[in-house]
Amino acid sequence: MKKYKFTEYFEKEVMRKRPYIKKKWCIRVIENPLRSEPQEFNRYRFWGVIDELGGRVLRVVTLSDKITVHNAFPDRGFKP
Repeated sequence: MKKYKFTEYFEKEVMRKRPYIKKKWCIRVIENPLRSEPQEFNRYRFWGVIDELGGRVLRVVTLSDKITVHNAFPDRGFKP
């Protein structure tokens, strides 16, 4: 089983700005994405529906290892 980590940016900034986001949601999205793709600067994007957020889509950004979460936010513009 993978051991997920969270960057200092995630811990200090993301959790401060979006305290409603749960780490377990980020892990759920990474493990069962609707879609994923590489992003610039050796990062990866993952999208997944979070029922607890009213069925909204959460975008999770990881570092290149795909287990270190760097950012997460509801993605209003997601198109499947």
